[in-house]
Amino acid sequence: MTSLFNDANGDSKRSASTTAVEPASACASAAFPHAKVSNETSSRQTFFKTTIGGAVAGLVTATGVDCLAPRRVSAQSALSPDAALQELMDGNRRFATGSLTSCDHDLAILKAHTVDKQEPFAAVLSCADSRVPVELIFDQTLGQIFVTRVAGNFAAPEIIASLEYGAAALGTKVIVVLAHSGCGAVKATIQAKDVPGQISSLFAYIRPAVDQARSNIEAASKANAKIQAGLLRQASTVISAMVKDNKVKVVAAYYDLATGTVSLLD
Repeated sequence: MTSLFNDANGDSKRSASTTAVEPASACASAAFPHAKVSNETSSRQTFFKTTIGGAVAGLVTATGVDCLAPRRVSAQSALSPDAALQELMDGNRRFATGSLTSCDHDLAILKAHTVDKQEPFAAVLSCADSRVPVELIFDQTLGQIFVTRVAGNFAAPEIIASLEYGAAALGTKVIVVLAHSGCGAVKATIQAKDVPGQISSLFAYIRPAVDQARSNIEAASKANAKIQAGLLRQASTVISAMVKDNKVKVVAAYYDLATGTVSLLD
């Protein structure tokens, strides 16, 4: 297995150069996903505040006074699984209150540091829903979260393999199975209607949760996250062994689209 992972971090060489860099203003406005921008003046003020703030943080770091600059979490650090989970939850609180710090990082430096390797401290199995931007809702940035996504956030074999890779090769310390409100895949499974193409292939993975919660979408979504987290703990020989050795923590969580908050389910 060691030889299998020797080049684990090399894959990022091909993808890093294509990573899009979002302007600080876009990131700042995303910190308030449930509020409307009052007018163009407010938007410009937000842009200048964010831009100036980022410049000041860069100058502070350059002068050696790091205490005022945003703290960067390095994955392959001494973080424990509990500490890694706490970092995610702290980040979500910043997101929900519109106090993002990830936008203050110098993306040019982050890109340079992640060209040759990736060192995410956490992994998240989330739904493919476009309203669930994983890095943003946990206030993390480039190279910090190893994300796997599929409609319905279930642990299919390919997903399990990816999360095993993240834990065994990349050193992720916590795996979060993230359900969310208003999940279309859960709703479609409850309705059990004829659907085109291969969409119905999703239903079998979500059906056990629907059998538990019946027609309640929120309850079914939460039950599904718990079931998938349990599956990762038990069905994956790699992850289960790491959980037993306290090297990895696997938890289920639920993201509320209306409030922007993530709550742990177990």
